[in-house]
Amino acid sequence: MSEARTFLMGKHPAELPGALRYCKNHMWCRTEPDGTHTFGFSAYAVRLMQDVYFLEWRIEPGLVTAKQEIGYIETQKATSGLYAPLAGRVVKFNPALLDDPGTINADPYGAGWLFSFAGDVSEALDVDAYFAHLEAGWENTQRLIKGQINAGAE
Repeated sequence: MSEARTFLMGKHPAELPGALRYCKNHMWCRTEPDGTHTFGFSAYAVRLMQDVYFLEWRIEPGLVTAKQEIGYIETQKATSGLYAPLAGRVVKFNPALLDDPGTINADPYGAGWLFSFAGDVSEALDVDAYFAHLEAGWENTQRLIKGQINAGAE
């Protein structure tokens, strides 16, 4: 098992548990004892989104293709679609999030999980590869954040 990593987003740390795998769309993946995989948003994603206000699933559990839209999310920073990180089968969605999507903010690696999944997760990154992915994109992300702040000030 890899060591946990902490990615600094300016002064704000994003904790990345070493036991998890990660997808480039900033979801984490944990393999469960029954062979399914639980997915949720990484602390990095949660920090970028800030407060999650609304979550809606656009599909029923079942087969999905990689990058297929599966839901919709409204946050303090943006509204956008949610996309399947990999091809496989969504087994179930976390029903508690429909009543309280703020759980994603409070406990992203626990009660704030998004969905259970069956399929091949070998394309998911280990914590070190995900950390490198974050580092490689951080400069562009900062420019986007600053652009949003400046656009809001106009």
